[in-house]
Amino acid sequence: MDAGLLVLRLVVGLLIAGHGVQKVSFRLGGDGWAGGAEEFRRDGFRGGRLTALAAGAGQIGSGLFLAAGLLTPLAATTAMGVMTVAGTVKRPQGLWVQNDGYEYPLVLVVVAASLALAGPGRWSVDHVLGVAPWPVWAGVAAIVAGPASGLLTRVVLHRPAPTAEGTRYAPAAD
Repeated sequence: MDAGLLVLRLVVGLLIAGHGVQKVSFRLGGDGWAGGAEEFRRDGFRGGRLTALAAGAGQIGSGLFLAAGLLTPLAATTAMGVMTVAGTVKRPQGLWVQNDGYEYPLVLVVVAASLALAGPGRWSVDHVLGVAPWPVWAGVAAIVAGPASGLLTRVVLHRPAPTAEGTRYAPAAD
């Protein structure tokens, strides 16, 4: 079981971190910090550069912490939060990724939730530090706080879509 958790943490954690690197740099096929800011603007979010930096930092940090098995419930909370926001952006396209849907963010939210509940395993920094296994309440709290923080972020930072006249705002199509 520990080997399986290690493989899962490494692959998913590094993919989440890589996704964050793309938001703030030209590495891994990213469009740089300005490109990440523009992506958020196109998706209807306020804050441009600051939003891209916060999302990128959240993805990089949570991904690396998940990969290492360090502060696993907190890392899972952050990963679920940023991927919940991604899922809300892709929701209008439906579930499946071939239509740019929310399938991939949903899988990452579920894996992070599973790691919050299962814990990082013996081959983790949490275990070396003596804090693993985490109590069940920490995993449950992560599962509640992660998606809730993502939904709150969406509500606070998402602007309404402009109407055809461009002077008034209509509710965003979600």
